[in-house]
Amino acid sequence: MKKICLWLFVFTLAALNLQAQIKEPVKFKTSFKSISPTEAEIIFSGTIDNGWHVYSTNLPDGGPISATFNVDKQQGVQPVGKFQAKGKEVSTFDKLFEMQVRYFSHAVQFVQKVKITGATYHIEGYLEYGACDDESCLPPTQVPFKFSGKGVEGGAQTSSTTAADKTTQATDEAAAATVALNVDSLKNVNDSSSVAAVAVGTTDLWAPVINELHAFGETTSQQDMSWIYIFITGFLGGLLALFTPCVWPIIPMTVSFFLKRSKDKKKGIRDAWTYGASIVVIYVTLGLAITLIFGASALNALSTNAVFNILFCLMLVVFAASFFGAFEITLPSRWSSAVDSKAEATSGLLSIFLMAFTLSLVSFSCTGPIIGFLLVQVSTTGSIVAPAIGMLGFAIALALPFTLFALFPSWLKSMPKSGGWMNVIKVTLGFLELAFALKFLSVADLAYGWGILDRETFLALWIVLFALLGFYLLGKIKFPHDDDDTRVSVPRFFMALASLAFAMYMVPGLWGAPLKAVSAFSPPLKTQDFNLYTNEVHAKFDDYDAGMEYARRNGKPVMLDFTGYGCVNCRKMELAVWTDPTVSNLIQNDYVLITLYVDNKTKLPEPIKVTENGTERTLRTLGDRWSYLQRVKFGANAQPFYVLIDNEGKPLNKSYAYDEDISKYVDFLRTGLDNYRKK
Repeated sequence: MKKICLWLFVFTLAALNLQAQIKEPVKFKTSFKSISPTEAEIIFSGTIDNGWHVYSTNLPDGGPISATFNVDKQQGVQPVGKFQAKGKEVSTFDKLFEMQVRYFSHAVQFVQKVKITGATYHIEGYLEYGACDDESCLPPTQVPFKFSGKGVEGGAQTSSTTAADKTTQATDEAAAATVALNVDSLKNVNDSSSVAAVAVGTTDLWAPVINELHAFGETTSQQDMSWIYIFITGFLGGLLALFTPCVWPIIPMTVSFFLKRSKDKKKGIRDAWTYGASIVVIYVTLGLAITLIFGASALNALSTNAVFNILFCLMLVVFAASFFGAFEITLPSRWSSAVDSKAEATSGLLSIFLMAFTLSLVSFSCTGPIIGFLLVQVSTTGSIVAPAIGMLGFAIALALPFTLFALFPSWLKSMPKSGGWMNVIKVTLGFLELAFALKFLSVADLAYGWGILDRETFLALWIVLFALLGFYLLGKIKFPHDDDDTRVSVPRFFMALASLAFAMYMVPGLWGAPLKAVSAFSPPLKTQDFNLYTNEVHAKFDDYDAGMEYARRNGKPVMLDFTGYGCVNCRKMELAVWTDPTVSNLIQNDYVLITLYVDNKTKLPEPIKVTENGTERTLRTLGDRWSYLQRVKFGANAQPFYVLIDNEGKPLNKSYAYDEDISKYVDFLRTGLDNYRKK
């Protein structure tokens, strides 16, 4: 047990010191091998750096991303048979999660057989694969291919071309990126870009300006969700779990057991400490398992994926129904019985660990919904250690009373008795789960532009939910597990007062009030159909090239707002900072505001191939396009990200990330304006 705790501590410290960097541990070459006049093979030969591995093609759903063969265009040729992997494959089976994981190290070869059916053939597409080492995973990576030649009648001639081969002679990565993604190739991708049909002179608006930003004192932008915030969120979740009927009554029984099992008080205290440490190990292992199964990049992709956000929403609704008493979510009883009997049959540290594991299984009906919500929240950060950090905070809070009461046994007498108040906490959590379920549905709705959950609808549902919670706390609403006692305690009264006041606070939002307290959760103000407030900031353009052409014609500087539909801090900035009269006047009157959503799922008319850091990539959505612009031109990939530029694409000040200090933001805007006027 000590070794497990030591390794867990070392891993956590190492993970906290990870820094983001661009890694390219896998290099692929593509070839087209003729087998017969009518058959051929498309071969992807990859070399893998030491310590890294690439996943196989036959992983089950839910596992790390497996290699897939994808076709964009085909004529006179069609894939046949399965996409196969060749090489020295390592296979492991996780019994707990019943999951077979297969991967390759050092080298791998993926092969897709094709049948040539026409006099000429043409096929293009991409291989997508996932790569991980022991500490991190890369985002799903694409290897494009394009082959064409004479087919059945003219003899099978082949050619092999990849964009990566074409750009290997480029020595300047920034120049290669500029060539691969010029202004002309990225214009006219939606209706709003028609303004950009006029050329912008000789200036390349997509040219990198990273060095110029550094000259202004550019620093790394903040992450959307810090590890400290994740830890605190997990800790608060653990505290809530303590006061549920599944956990609170177990505390005095467990502590008394440890103190009575040995005449040596010091040994009893040591056992209680070991019990608490075992709880931490179990839950942190769960967090690590989530990352190992899905991978950091796959978790990050969930942030705006419609299917997963809807599934998260439904999951929280189910958890809420469980808290309301509709049913109880429990693990199979034979699991806890088997672990409990094993604990009785063993002794020493192993028996204590098994007792902690039994607690985790028995209390799942109460802790499961809290853990599920926590993991859903942190999974969208894309950090490989976020789930583990969240579970670390949760487990420490859950284990804390067992160790404290073991150290100070007299405190057990002052513990509140179990009773109906614990069910009140469960039902309250159920209302909160429903409220947050709407947040995930809103993210999917915004990213795909469905328009079914605008700001008024969202706020109306939240107002009803928190009003109902207030009435419940006042005893006006009953659920199956509530007792018949209609008396309302003083703490319960104040909770009801807070809930009803919060519901009333949100009412003006139906007419456009900023509502800074809920800005991180509600849809942006631009989805508001009816707005009586005049200090709202509206973007003039959602297309970079169109906005830049407008700025050039009108002689104005530009403010670029790189944001995301699922970006919590972006909504906070818009409603806490942009609504300030000074800020809104500066943005509206002195700048051309261009808002670019990096998670916009709108498909481009045609996929665009770009070269980034010597690797060819394909941009398929508007979000891909704006994310690429942010990375290549400004060297950043976090949101919110605000940068001021002139109408030739040159920066006027260092960039600005998440900081709700209005005076700093005003200074940021005025400095950029002053620098523009000096030119």
